[in-house]
Amino acid sequence: MRKSRAKKRPILPDPKFNDEMVTRFVNTLLKQGKKTTAFQIFYDTIDKISDTTKEEGFPIWKKAVENLMPAVEVRSRRIGGATFQIPAEVRPNRKLALAMKWLINYSAARSGRSMADKLAAESIAAAKGEGAAFKKKEDTHKMAEANKAFAHFRI
Repeated sequence: MRKSRAKKRPILPDPKFNDEMVTRFVNTLLKQGKKTTAFQIFYDTIDKISDTTKEEGFPIWKKAVENLMPAVEVRSRRIGGATFQIPAEVRPNRKLALAMKWLINYSAARSGRSMADKLAAESIAAAKGEGAAFKKKEDTHKMAEANKAFAHFRI
């Protein structure tokens, strides 16, 4: 590695909520460079969350993302011809990325009409501590707990 690492580019906050986390989520939601469509899906999601729960939609979505952030994950490491799953703490940046990815992927897999409907349903479920994305986080934690014996191989 001869050259220096590329600097992180600053993310501009979104126009409606003035939050960088929203822009990051929309960038993850993005398909084929259609950012306007992605923003529209996100804002529709927030409106649908508000309609369903009769509360503010944005804090519920934020709580859902925070509920999905994993604390530990397993990483594969090859030691002496065998591959071990070694539990490791998740960096804060990766926590957010995983939470957003899981929320989007498990929303897309849900049955529903539009992506906004599916995303709203999954966000509400995640905020309550249920749903497929939350189950993924729990499974990740269980896997790390099961492989705690290999923690001394830590990277």
